[in-house]
Formats: sequence, structure tokens, C-alpha cells
Amino acid sequence: MGSGPARTGACTAPARSVDVAIVGAGYAGLAAGLTLARAGRSVAAFDAMHPGEGASSRNGGITSGSIRPSHAAITRTFDEATAYAIEAESKTAREFLYDFIRSEEIDCDFRLTGLFKGALGFGQYDTMARGAEALAKRLGIETYAVPHGEQEQYIGSGFYRGGVVRKDIGGLHPGKFHAGLLQLALAAGVAVHGHTPVTAIRREGATFRVQTPSGTVEARQVLVCTNGYTDGVAPYLRRRLVPVRSRIIVTEELSAEVMDRLMPQRMMMGEGRQLGYYYRPTPDGKRILLGGRESGHGGDATVPTQRLRRGLAELFPELEGVHLSHSWYGNVAMNRDMLPRIFEKDGIVYASGFCGSGVVWAPWVGTRAAHRLLGNGEEGRSALFSRPPAAVPLYRGNPWFMPAIIRGYALQDRFAWWRSKR
Repeated sequence: MGSGPARTGACTAPARSVDVAIVGAGYAGLAAGLTLARAGRSVAAFDAMHPGEGASSRNGGITSGSIRPSHAAITRTFDEATAYAIEAESKTAREFLYDFIRSEEIDCDFRLTGLFKGALGFGQYDTMARGAEALAKRLGIETYAVPHGEQEQYIGSGFYRGGVVRKDIGGLHPGKFHAGLLQLALAAGVAVHGHTPVTAIRREGATFRVQTPSGTVEARQVLVCTNGYTDGVAPYLRRRLVPVRSRIIVTEELSAEVMDRLMPQRMMMGEGRQLGYYYRPTPDGKRILLGGRESGHGGDATVPTQRLRRGLAELFPELEGVHLSHSWYGNVAMNRDMLPRIFEKDGIVYASGFCGSGVVWAPWVGTRAAHRLLGNGEEGRSALFSRPPAAVPLYRGNPWFMPAIIRGYALQDRFAWWRSKR
């Protein structure tokens, strides 16, 4: 699965002044830097780790662009017009990503495979089927219900009671996509500094002084795209984003016969549980990748890896004793209303909060934020430009409450399972 990113200007002294300094060199930061550099701006992007080392390469590569809150929930938080606009923008963001990959000729194993989402019981299937019908009418997305009797055409598992298919979702190799995006940014003139954490951002009149261990840079504008790796250099953002580990396991190579039986259409996969799994064939079609959320941030990978192994066997009993070749994680970032956001505070623009769907949202949001900095009114327009997400009470960077929240979700899943009509 691995594909290392291109060499960057790690540990080299940055320029003394630039037009725009970007904090974070994942999908969002690089997409923004590329847009700005091609518009003639001088850009320096700083990453505390190796660029792409976080969730931009350590994710499942599913191009979902999901919106977690329901239409009704978004309407309650904002208004109905905003709810419709955000839903429509999720479709636009996916189309933008697909066109970007094609037009820039990024070799990242992208395939528009479709996605199957499984229902726990027949009651949930009915709800999902109605939701698919409404989504098709509202946005013109090709999506349809799959009854229990037909689901073996999509998945070789008896765990679900039907589901829905969305044809506008596919998969890519996340490491290759980041490497391609990085190469484009470097070719456009973006100075990308890996292993160079930003330690302070201070406003001095009309400019900012961005401090790093390799030197201080004067910038006219600053864009923060740190998402699940936000630290103390952006305290305002950190109080509003909670990092959550997304752990992934990958099986050993499976025979073509097994892959044909378990994933006959090689689709991306999801399910209707709060702590549901996402899974897919690897880009080469020879293994199964499965991921889910972790409750803590400790270093021992054994417990969460074994939990995912049990989940894999629950879905596919014949894989009970399969060997695993890989286990890794990346931090996603959640906020209180579970929506991506672009906002400005004290002259600094923030583009983060992708809530586990950054493969689609991060390049889109980074590009919109860049157009905002350029003053491009129409191209910078987005329903995600709004007030900042609310701060999380008593939170200053240590997600001490996550184990309790994960246990709560697990209880909800058990209750939903008990109530489901199977």
C-alpha cells in the first residue's frame, strides 16, 4: 500500500518573507498552496511531520465526502437553505476531486467503483431506502436500495439485511494521491518544509510573523490546515477540534476466488452502526482493508487491531484466522456539529474539521480557502464559510472524554442491534 511522498525542503531555512504561510502540508494545505502558487503568490507550507505522514496517507482512500448530520440537524443548526447548500456542495466536492485527478493526471489508482452500505435490520433498511430515494431526487445522485435477497450480488456476507448503493463514490490510493499532489505543489513553486513545526504565529501590523525552529517568516496571510493534528500553535482551533484515531487493518493476499466471493463488484463498503466499519478491496484487488474508530490515543496497537480483526470475522466468518499484513492509524478531526469548516479569526484563515471524510473534503476546502485569500469571489464561495464551530467545554487538547463517548456509541449500537428486525 505504501508510496512515499516526494522529497521536500525538510530542515532547510525558509524564505524570510512570503505572501502566504500555510500550517499543515496534507491534502488541504497542499491543495491551497497549489492554487495560490499558480495564481502568482509566494507560498511556504510547514508540516511538523513528514508531509502526508498523518491521515492524508493513513486513511482508507474512500471518496465518500460524507455529511454526518442529517438534513434536519443541519437545518436546526443553521437554516434549511444552508442545509441544502452543504448537501449540494458535497456532490460538487466529489466531482471536483475526480476532475482534478483526471486533469492533473495523478496516478493514484482511482476507480469509481460505487459504495454499498449495509443495514443492520429490516427497519434500518427501510429508513436507508427512503433516504436513498430522497437523495436521488434532491441531488440527482445515482443511488438505490438493495433488498436482502439481492445483497449477495454486492457483498459475500450474510451479516446485513439489505442496504443501499451509491454510484458516485469510489476509491483511491491515499499515499499516491498525496504524493501526486505534493509533486504538483512543488512544481508550482510551493516551498514545502517537512519536520518543521510552526511554534508561534504573531500578528504585527498588516503582516504575521510565523516562527519555526528553522527560522521566522513574515507572511501577509496565514492559512491553518492542521485538522486532526492541531496543536498549541492554534489554540483557538484546538479547542474546537477533537482528534480521533481511525485504525486500519489489511489482510494478507487472498485468492481471486475469495475476493470474487466476498467483494464481487469490488465496491467500497460501509454500514449503519454508530461505530461502524468502513472497508474495501485494496487498490490491487488482492486484500481487504477494514477500518474503524479507536477510543484512546495510547501507543499499544494490539487491542484496537484485535477489535478490528473480530469485526472482520463477524462480517466474513471465513476470514476468522486470516493473517494481517498491516495495521496503522491516522487522526481524523471531529467538531461539535460534525461539519467541515472554513472561517477567519483575527486575520488567520482556518480550513479543517473534515470529520473522517477528508479524501473529498480536504482538497475542496483547501482550494476554496485559497480562492478566499486571493479575493476570488465566485470561486471562493462555499456553504462551509460560516461561524467557527463551538468550543468543546473543558477541552484544551487532551481528548480525555473520548473513551466515554466511544462506550456510549457502543451502547447505542447494541441497543440498535437489539431493536433491529432481523
